[in-house]
Amino acid sequence: MLRFDIITIFPDMFGPILNESIIKRAQEKKKVAIHVHDLRDYTDDKKHRKVDDRPFGGGPGMVLMAQPLFDAVKAIKAKRKVKVIYTSPSGKPFSQNHAKRLTKVKNLIIICGHYEGIDERVRECLVDEEISVGDYVLTGGEIPAMVLVDAVTRLVPGVLGKEESLLHESFEDNLLEGPQYTRPANFRGKRVPDVLLSGNHNAIEIWRKSKALAKTKTVRPDLMEKT
Repeated sequence: MLRFDIITIFPDMFGPILNESIIKRAQEKKKVAIHVHDLRDYTDDKKHRKVDDRPFGGGPGMVLMAQPLFDAVKAIKAKRKVKVIYTSPSGKPFSQNHAKRLTKVKNLIIICGHYEGIDERVRECLVDEEISVGDYVLTGGEIPAMVLVDAVTRLVPGVLGKEESLLHESFEDNLLEGPQYTRPANFRGKRVPDVLLSGNHNAIEIWRKSKALAKTKTVRPDLMEKT
């Protein structure tokens, strides 16, 4: 079973995401276990529960302190072998292949950055991977952590009802997924392509591949360079 431990200062953000749809069923089927930890529970400042402070050298904003993060990771890790991930705009871009690799790890600790980030000593001593979900800045690392958990969980064997559906998704073979249709075959004068109604599975596969190639070339030509 794959275990996620998420360290955050906003643990309540995760309830609606973790208790719905595929992620909820994955937990019920014991394919994954997801634990959310409030960073404030690990601070030495028991009175004010302070976990951030002003940066040395000046500058705007606040920085998450080293002490609570070091103690949180130590307590959560215990004697287990873990990979520690920090969600940050300055990390390596997250991808489908990256998600696949993470399914092979049994224990993932995700540190959600916030404010101006984390004390650099946490990066140096604790973080194994720094991951970004895109070239933009969010208010914190909670949403990227949700993205990571969702993307990895659905790839864990036994989570999805039909494993073959993974083979035709966007980014498989560096292609975007082509168009999909369902009933009715004729909706307000717009008909489903005849090939999809033909029952000729070989012709359908060729059509889908051609549409995927065309869409990728138009929308994400950068992916074509990787094929």
